[in-house]
Amino acid sequence: MAQITISGDTSGSVSLVAPAVAGSSVLTLPVATDTLVGKATTDTLTNKTLGSGLVAGASLLTSGTAQASISGTAIDFTGIPSWAKRITVMFNGVSTNGTSNPQIQLGSGSPTTSGYTGYNARQGAAVNAYAVNSTGFIVQGANLATSTFTGHIIFTIISGNIWICSGISTDTSAINGNCTVAGSISLGGTLDRVRITTVNGTDTFDAGSINILYE
Repeated sequence: MAQITISGDTSGSVSLVAPAVAGSSVLTLPVATDTLVGKATTDTLTNKTLGSGLVAGASLLTSGTAQASISGTAIDFTGIPSWAKRITVMFNGVSTNGTSNPQIQLGSGSPTTSGYTGYNARQGAAVNAYAVNSTGFIVQGANLATSTFTGHIIFTIISGNIWICSGISTDTSAINGNCTVAGSISLGGTLDRVRITTVNGTDTFDAGSINILYE
């Protein structure tokens, strides 16, 4: 087996060994002063981009930072990477101080406020109702100031910038009931944000927390 050995200035050496197989190999070194990464060494990579596909043993499921939904008229999650193909919005005990239906808006650069299709349907012992998705995906139909909802809504990209929505939430307040939502939206560009607000845009969040997952 042919090899080249380079001795260190004081001690040690490095050997370049040709493979013991037929054929030739080409190893091109980068034009940089750097340190090579070894197969069995522990290394930290910087300024690297992985191609398509999932690396064995790794997960691309990323959690956002949970936000307390106890104030404000809108809660935003921004900086969603362009490679995200599925986004899950999770609600835990979320409430507002009014009766306007909570909704989710997707966006590219800014929230998209029109062009949504589909419905929200509510089924319960006290209330049965539906709401039309128009300015966003309705999370909680027939909302009351006392409504407190928990659940998750999932968005998946079908092609281009078209996103499909489906999900369920449950109202644990006095009127009770489950809400389902489904629909679609065609964005004007690559999705990079999610906004949770209300249809009238003025009711204020006053309880619970919200977070997202993307992959």
